[in-house]
Amino acid sequence: MTPAINCAEKAKIPYKVHQYEHDKSAASFGEEAAEKLNISAQQVFKTLVVELDSGGMAVAVLPVAGQLNLKSMAGAVKSKKAKMADPKAVERSSGYVLGGVSPLGQKKLLKTVIDRQALNFDTVFVSAGRRGLEIELSADDLATLLNASFADLSK
Repeated sequence: MTPAINCAEKAKIPYKVHQYEHDKSAASFGEEAAEKLNISAQQVFKTLVVELDSGGMAVAVLPVAGQLNLKSMAGAVKSKKAKMADPKAVERSSGYVLGGVSPLGQKKLLKTVIDRQALNFDTVFVSAGRRGLEIELSADDLATLLNASFADLSK
């Protein structure tokens, strides 16, 4: 069990865990998950951490095939600017290694925004806190667990 799975379990929300053999040479962790689990890349969401001009950090959850629009993310969290956070800072803040960063069960709950595209699916897949491990749950349950909002985040 990972902190992400424990978070869903504790909240008693419906979820499924999917495991696959992670290939260390995979170029994209999210696209690898979609391919190995035989699901659309549009339904697999990546977790990106940004640094805000205020010095704080926030989390963006968007389709693995998409690219984060930093201006949209900054606006969604009422900040002037956002930039990708330093990888080491992400690992320290979240408690996860890159490629296994889950929006759930992070050491510190950061302001989180989920791309509105998640609402197009009955369930979405996000990292369960380890490379090769995904958790499937509804976008609404994900938002509730994270106290997250929805916005258009992809370019």
